[in-house]
Amino acid sequence: MTIEKSCIMLLCLFSLTITCSKKDQTIDPNPAPEGYSLVWSDEFNSDGAPNPSNWSFEQGFVRNRELQWYQESNARCENGLLIIEGKRERVSNPNYQANSDDWQKNRQYAEYTSSSLHTRGLHSWMFGVFEMRARIDTRPGLWPAFWTLGVNGQWPHGGEIDIMEYYQGTLLANVAWGDTEPWKAVWDSARKPLSAFIDPEWATWFHLWKMEWDEKAIYLYMDDLLMNITDLSTTINRDAEKKNPFLQPHYLIVNLAIGGDAGGDPSAIVFPARYEIDYIRIYQK
Repeated sequence: MTIEKSCIMLLCLFSLTITCSKKDQTIDPNPAPEGYSLVWSDEFNSDGAPNPSNWSFEQGFVRNRELQWYQESNARCENGLLIIEGKRERVSNPNYQANSDDWQKNRQYAEYTSSSLHTRGLHSWMFGVFEMRARIDTRPGLWPAFWTLGVNGQWPHGGEIDIMEYYQGTLLANVAWGDTEPWKAVWDSARKPLSAFIDPEWATWFHLWKMEWDEKAIYLYMDDLLMNITDLSTTINRDAEKKNPFLQPHYLIVNLAIGGDAGGDPSAIVFPARYEIDYIRIYQK
């Protein structure tokens, strides 16, 4: 074999390696946890709208004084991914009331749109391993999340688990339950600044977020980095009923918020913004 041919073959092999390393971001590297069986998943392998037997959608202005109008059309499945797309576009608010004190009604327009998908009324689970493999956009003003709410009880007394939440340069892993007053939460929150990761291209890669949840504790991970542990003996609601909201089924939510109480200022972003999910899987014993 000539030196020229050898060089060409090495160059091709190098190119193939680089190509595969990028493509393999969407190839499953994660088998079922030992002792667990897969009970539910969405691999997002069929192009088009998300599977309606798995997902419903939130609509309009929903929470946290966020800037986006949630609508179904901003979510689609494409090339094996669920893509939730944030856009800068003006949408009229059909609930507009000029003199209302309600922020959801006193905005005549939304200047941004996005999607929020949930399994409420379709699927819920108590205990198990919950996994999502995804790539998030970390630009200022964006607020992607992968989280759960309890099927019973007004927030926060129904319980909230933020398996992944990101805004303003920080990854969060949170658990919340009810305080003595309605709409007031007790938080067990862990934060990790994005600047703590050595890889300058962290945001260009897919990452694995995971929750391990049993009757004793909730463990929240990012790429096998343990972000937070919550002892469920401490998560008793502080109201008169004294219930533990993490001893009941929870349903899933995945959404991309824009701005709002915590999201930051999105005005400098060149849209669209994408939250790309390879799969979501739930395992139980």
